[in-house]
Amino acid sequence: MENIKKIDKRYDFVLFFDVQDGNPNGDPDAGNLPRIDAETGIGLVTDVCLKRKVRNYVQLTKFKDGKPEDGYDIYIKEKAVLGRAHVIAFNELKIALGQESRAEISAQLSELLEEWSLPEGLTIDEEDSGKKYLIVAADVDKNAVKTYIKESKPSKEIKDFISKVMKDAKSRKPKGDEVEKGRDWMCKNFFDVRTFGAVMSLKSAPNCGQVRGPIQVTFARSVEPVVALEHSITRMAVATEAEAEKQSGDNRTMGRKFTIPYGLYRAHGFISAHLAAQTGFSKDDLELFWKALKEMFEHDHSAARGLMSTRNIIVFEHNTALGNKPANELFEKVACKRTTKGPARQFSDYEILFDGKKIDEIFKTVEVK
Repeated sequence: MENIKKIDKRYDFVLFFDVQDGNPNGDPDAGNLPRIDAETGIGLVTDVCLKRKVRNYVQLTKFKDGKPEDGYDIYIKEKAVLGRAHVIAFNELKIALGQESRAEISAQLSELLEEWSLPEGLTIDEEDSGKKYLIVAADVDKNAVKTYIKESKPSKEIKDFISKVMKDAKSRKPKGDEVEKGRDWMCKNFFDVRTFGAVMSLKSAPNCGQVRGPIQVTFARSVEPVVALEHSITRMAVATEAEAEKQSGDNRTMGRKFTIPYGLYRAHGFISAHLAAQTGFSKDDLELFWKALKEMFEHDHSAARGLMSTRNIIVFEHNTALGNKPANELFEKVACKRTTKGPARQFSDYEILFDGKKIDEIFKTVEVK
């Protein structure tokens, strides 16, 4: 993919950020408690959480009146229907698409289908009325379905029904070179696809392949164990008339929120020049990414997250695309030192050191030879 400002060097980086009286990354499987390593008490923030904040920052800075600048749309965004982007990509490329089709399933056949696994490209949709339909994807591979039926040997009723539906279906599976064109279009138009990568081989939309992004980020881990506190909170209002009547007009609602008094977190990241060349990730994109890391918490404040701030970003810039030293050897040069005793409650309780010397600037670039 052609780009004027290509990245020709490898980068590795260390990101430090902190949280005060907030929940940096709640776990939905644990009642939204802050994520913690159960064996060590170390706090965790997922890579997905950090990438979400980068995406949000790009939307904030590169969107105007709800529309993105050329090349800076976001694929994984709130309330997005991913398949729509795939259809737009193929339409823009003037690649013919098939049509999704549906056929009503009888009650008798529905019971038989429940005992048989559908092949890829076929799904069942149930309406509110209770009627069920067999959905045939626009890009289903008809030959693959025929082979699946032959090998799985379903009942005659299922075989006849599927065969008829597939005969009437107006589907078309994109060819290999068309998938590549779709992949390149997605990289060109979506910042997060060419940055972090994406799996775009959806069953419900034209296949745009898979992209391995040049930027990979680890989970962030707190430098010391953290404590999750639970707080009872009161709202001086209720949601319904029934609740108000039950409380005789007192109208109070009790709830809970979870916070970490203070935690300093450290994450590691890697930037591949070779993968950047494949996706079209440019030096301009890289500058936007650094800016997002520095400012992403400034535009993401909420009562639940408390006070979160980026504290230090240490970037190791290699001289070649392959790099000069292993990442772990570089990361070991960066240390975090406690300067006070007792529980930490602010960033000044720590010092960030590089080769034993304190780092004062928020963004430090180190040339690796």
